[in-house]
Amino acid sequence: MRTSRRVDVRCCIVGGGPAGMLLGLLLARGGVEVCVLEKHADFLRDFRGDTVHPSTLEVLRDLGLLERFLQLPHRREEQILVRFAEGFRPVAEFRGLKPFGYMALAPQWDFLDLLADAASTLPNFRLLRSTRATALLRDGDGRVTGVRAEDTDGVLEFHADLVIGCDGRGSTLRAQTGLPLQTFGAPMDVLWFRLPRAPDDIDQTYAAPARGRMMVMLDRNDYWQCAYLIRKGSGEAMRAGAIADFQALVAPLLPFDPARLQVLASWDQVKLLEVRVDRLQRWHQEGLLLIGDAAHAMSPVGGVGINLALQDAVATANLLGPALAADGPVTAAQLARVAQRRRWPTRVIQRVQRIAQRVIIANLLEGVPAGPLPAPWLLRLATRFACVRRIPGRLFGYGVRRERVRFGLDLPRR
Repeated sequence: MRTSRRVDVRCCIVGGGPAGMLLGLLLARGGVEVCVLEKHADFLRDFRGDTVHPSTLEVLRDLGLLERFLQLPHRREEQILVRFAEGFRPVAEFRGLKPFGYMALAPQWDFLDLLADAASTLPNFRLLRSTRATALLRDGDGRVTGVRAEDTDGVLEFHADLVIGCDGRGSTLRAQTGLPLQTFGAPMDVLWFRLPRAPDDIDQTYAAPARGRMMVMLDRNDYWQCAYLIRKGSGEAMRAGAIADFQALVAPLLPFDPARLQVLASWDQVKLLEVRVDRLQRWHQEGLLLIGDAAHAMSPVGGVGINLALQDAVATANLLGPALAADGPVTAAQLARVAQRRRWPTRVIQRVQRIAQRVIIANLLEGVPAGPLPAPWLLRLATRFACVRRIPGRLFGYGVRRERVRFGLDLPRR
């Protein structure tokens, strides 16, 4: 049996995604000794959550990181368009919202590197890459006291006063808790792929609904990141067919020459995302808190999963940071307050997503594949007014409970 190495830390965060990295930075800025475990060697993976919402831009501004973020390759979206049979129509608008009237699209690895670089200057912060959490550690009373993990050199045991799970919707930590999970289901899965972008293409992110299918195209400046929606559970059967059959389904939804689809030489270039919508009924146990996708998996509708996770991180730092910095105990009641604050916005957004899935997406995907749909008359009427278009912009851009940074604004004294 291999001998494990012991590491003692005030707070151990499992998962180096957006929520984990932001929370680690905030806690470390507030003087808490924190260690973030990331199972991958780097952040260079094919992420799907590349949206940086106005509420996140506000957090970056408050931390003094906004200018550094804006120097990264990114684009700004002031509107979200839908391509109907008669042409493009704006249905959501960030323009005019305060303090930021746009949503940014940036590679998530650049965003995570920005947070990691800022945190690395703090002596009480550690980011351990290639370190996979495998099990929770508990004392004789069942209280979580740390995490067992593996890296390239063997087994480690992180003994912590608090463990925070930010390890995504397939959370290893959540699976070991037995916490009750409420699952809502979804009518669709998503196939992700990239297409080259030409200089004369429309300079705008948009959705293209059609009978029997729907596609969302994210403008990434030098390429299109495409999300093709399919009926739930049909991905493997579709991938068993020829890639040419898939190209034929996609072609009518493109506003440019479908010959560009020839870059998809095989199914290896198309990734399947199985959509889940769920949330924990309780987010904590003694010594453990789960946030982000580990606590609530979101639908891709509105692209708000990353926004909810980052807002969870800010709320967690605000509510738990002072106790962690004071070296006092973190009680179950304090952990429960995080869930109490974040449960309501999660429910609201999931409710909106589920309505959109049932009323719009499920009906679209049940039809026989055909061309783009005409815009409904009520939508044509409502979206004539910017004040109406700003409603979904504010809902998805800022959320329903906007978290402002209070803990971690001031750097710790050395």
